[in-house]
Amino acid sequence: MSKAPSVAVCGAGIGGLTAALALRKIGIDAQVFERTSRFARVGADINLTPNAVRALDGLGLGAALRDSAARPQFRISRTWDTGAETSRLEMGSSAEVRYGSPQLTLHRGDLMSALESALPSGSVSLGRQVVDVRDGAVHFADGGVHRADVIIGADGIHSAVRTALFGPEHPTFTGVVAFRAVVPAAAVAAVPNLDCFTKWWGPDAATQIVTFPLSQGKDIFIFATCAQDEWTEESWTTPGSAAELRDLYRDFHPEARALLDACDDVLKSALYVRDPLPAWTAGMVTLLGDACHPMMPFMAQGAGQAIEDAVVLARCLGSDVYAGVAAALAGYENTRMDRTARIQRGSRSNDWLKTAGNGDWVYEYDAWNVPLAGA
Repeated sequence: MSKAPSVAVCGAGIGGLTAALALRKIGIDAQVFERTSRFARVGADINLTPNAVRALDGLGLGAALRDSAARPQFRISRTWDTGAETSRLEMGSSAEVRYGSPQLTLHRGDLMSALESALPSGSVSLGRQVVDVRDGAVHFADGGVHRADVIIGADGIHSAVRTALFGPEHPTFTGVVAFRAVVPAAAVAAVPNLDCFTKWWGPDAATQIVTFPLSQGKDIFIFATCAQDEWTEESWTTPGSAAELRDLYRDFHPEARALLDACDDVLKSALYVRDPLPAWTAGMVTLLGDACHPMMPFMAQGAGQAIEDAVVLARCLGSDVYAGVAAALAGYENTRMDRTARIQRGSRSNDWLKTAGNGDWVYEYDAWNVPLAGA
């Protein structure tokens, strides 16, 4: 393109901040708009598989992330009642050799802090709730308007930008709920494999427990799902009951139950599915991350795919291969859509690495060097 476009990013989550940083790396400034009035340390875990870490390494964030993260040594699948292993995939240093970057597990707040710190002051405008996108401008709840050559909807699963482009969504409740908790590693020191990503596969497709280390191994994150029709609230900040959590998994292996016994504070959310969108772009407006391909959590790729989107989108907007912004956005969509749809479907089926295999097709992806598709 003959000149760098002006860019507005709606949403200062992981995808939005990564997009702003990736754009700056290639010489394009972006203004980020966030509806909340302040950044808060919300959420618990982020599981960054090697494909996501490689993309963030390209932004110079590797050292900061490694300072606060843990590195799971193996990815283990175990049977819920007997504890028998059905697969064990080497991660740790082996993943770094195989894929170029390691797997890192850390608190979401630590990732957000690294992203925020890397952006110059004034790049993010807080308290700006997007209500519409039209006529080349972002429209805010306070009546303000911001014009830009490119508008990126990185505003999450309930995206206002997506609604403006394509109308209201119609997600389907899966009948599955998820619990999240963090416990001190010292409280469960007798449980083996605390330095690993472990998935306990339950007696049915909905029931599982996933655990992995956070904060350089000082904490253990617990994620558990099961069928439950009566709870339909979709939120990662709604409190749940530790007693209910323990009761639901009372028949699991003693090592899994020991982790749940250490839980005090628990969050609970209903899980919904959305079908892949047929398009992400309209005019000079496009979407990334959960705004266009929200995923079930069973492949741990929600954040990773938003990060990949951000890097590829920046590369397309900075490339001289495309004749203008419209062509660059089409190239971005064509580069990313098949991969994200495949991962969306795989996350929905929930059989990823249940038995022996490898994660190559997901983990070896290099967002900085993957060939860009035509418009």
